Amino acid sequence: MATKPPTDRRVRVQGVPVDGAYPERAPEAARGQVLRVTVVGEDILHRPCTAATTEFGTPWLSRLIDDMFVTMYVAEGAGLAANQVDVDLRLFVYDCYDDDGVRHVGHVLNPVVDPAAPDGRRLLDAEEGCLSVPGPRVGVHREETAVVRGLDKEGNEVVIEGSGYFARCLLHETDHLNGLLYTDRLTKRQRRSALREMDDLIEGVFARRVERARSIGAVHRAGPEQPPRPASPLAVRTRDGAP
Repeated sequence: MATKPPTDRRVRVQGVPVDGAYPERAPEAARGQVLRVTVVGEDILHRPCTAATTEFGTPWLSRLIDDMFVTMYVAEGAGLAANQVDVDLRLFVYDCYDDDGVRHVGHVLNPVVDPAAPDGRRLLDAEEGCLSVPGPRVGVHREETAVVRGLDKEGNEVVIEGSGYFARCLLHETDHLNGLLYTDRLTKRQRRSALREMDDLIEGVFARRVERARSIGAVHRAGPEQPPRPASPLAVRTRDGAP
């Protein structure tokens, strides 16, 4: 009987194994400041995001990624999409373990999920939560494996492969950029139940985020909304992504 080869336990950064120790939080987080996380019902979460075009290689994009990493850690998430910090851009960051205990860290712009082969498609049902639906966790069917192709912040191609919980993370974040929340994959009854539970839990979740920010020394940007970024190519876009 064939035995399964040993798993390479090295941390994958942008899909590539790295040698040596890797910090508890991605280095980007040390440069970032915490942004407000949008909540279900806000318009930006319910429409597809605009593809990155001229943003590659800009200080603005690097700063946004830094901010998204630290915001994700403060909210205790495994992934975070740009529209969850009120930015209309096809971008997500992640720091997530797969079912083999391998850690995956990175970011992807303009992600596209490879279609699964019909004869190899396997769905898993597992509890899922969302930083923009604070509190509840509900069972959602997702594919067991996922391959996401996209670009890094410099415009270089990246291919990220995931299985188990990490595949779920990749699919969840790509859904966000397509204007979908996990609640959109639930029945009407499940959705109503999840939103009622969110109403009961949301204040406690927000309080924990404030305490978490204090505990890791994270700084919030001034004001409840993300401040304007005049140097950004996105600054001239309207709410629907048009120039």
